[in-house]
Amino acid sequence: MRKLTTSICAAGLLAMVTAAPAVAGAKEDQLALGKAVYLNKSRGNCVSCHAISDPDATQAGNQGPPILSMKMRFPDKRKLRAQIWDATKNNPLTIMPPLGKHWILSEEEIDAVVEYVYQF
Repeated sequence: MRKLTTSICAAGLLAMVTAAPAVAGAKEDQLALGKAVYLNKSRGNCVSCHAISDPDATQAGNQGPPILSMKMRFPDKRKLRAQIWDATKNNPLTIMPPLGKHWILSEEEIDAVVEYVYQF
């Protein structure tokens, strides 16, 4: 029985070690998608209203709050996602479009934008 347990543990450890690069690659892909959506003037167009400390964010707007201290402002990442999905829920007079509610961005794109801005 002990040999079987050891084999199962070793197999589980091997699976975790070999899956780590795939998870890291998926996270990098998600961050790249988030950045692309954030900066793309024909998709999310977040950069037209929100300043961010990314050197690729040229001509950022100042209509919305700047993207900084996101982990402190949104300790619960789900609240940040909900804000992006439909900002009118918390502020009916906001000029931010409800990006998820009106299907401007896909669920995958919203998740990617959340991950991207959460690092600032």
